[in-house]
Amino acid sequence: MVIISRISKGSKMDQIYIPKNRAGLGVGSYVLISPASGKQVREIGVYYYGVRGIEPIKVRIIKEIFSEVERLIHNWNNLIITGSFVEEGFGFRDVDLLIVSDEKINTKIVEGAVSENLGVNAHILLVSEKMLAAGLKSDPFYLLILSKCIARRRFVYNIKRELNYKILDLHLLKSRNLSENFDSLSGKDKYNMVRNAVAIWLFLKNEKIGVEEVNKEIRRIFELKSVEEIKLNILGKTDFLKKYKRFYNNVFEKIMKGVKNGAKSK
Repeated sequence: MVIISRISKGSKMDQIYIPKNRAGLGVGSYVLISPASGKQVREIGVYYYGVRGIEPIKVRIIKEIFSEVERLIHNWNNLIITGSFVEEGFGFRDVDLLIVSDEKINTKIVEGAVSENLGVNAHILLVSEKMLAAGLKSDPFYLLILSKCIARRRFVYNIKRELNYKILDLHLLKSRNLSENFDSLSGKDKYNMVRNAVAIWLFLKNEKIGVEEVNKEIRRIFELKSVEEIKLNILGKTDFLKKYKRFYNNVFEKIMKGVKNGAKSK
């Protein structure tokens, strides 16, 4: 259903009135507001990886972002949307965009343009093809973000993993201070730190790394019904930290053992 209406000036917020007698567009539905006239976004193709279902309004936003980025930069290899935005629902704060390019790009200018022209807060990460290939070999983060994403162009990254224990040790540092800063961290920050450590654990065991696999392992290790318990900051502190410290130490010891054995073999 498409309804043409006019924006009315309100005392605190402007508003749009639509008739109550209508088919569809129920109260509480999410809708996309766009000008009825003017320049339309050109239709562009996108490719889905690990995304089983996503709201049509998000697909429209993604295409608008891709179109805006393509207008600003020309020498890119791929544009990839990942993170919470490609999950079902609307529990996201911004849109994570990975720009794959060998050119130097001022990501702040791109973020500013996307925010100003589309009203979307974008968090942009710029990587070269070489950096991405190296990351997929040794960094669980790249495997995780590419396990569920929407890309502007098709891609195939079938790269054999490489256990670089010193690099994994650096990655694990991102999760070290969860216990010390537990009370001051947001639920999202806690989840990111836990997810990082668990992804490293799966990487060490040479197991599949994806959003669903990591979340399943988080639920198993910490005996949770849902990872939302972490995201919503409703964890039982004492019990969770006891399990987390034990798990973190296991991961750390496994990495240190790998570092020591690697040094001996040289």
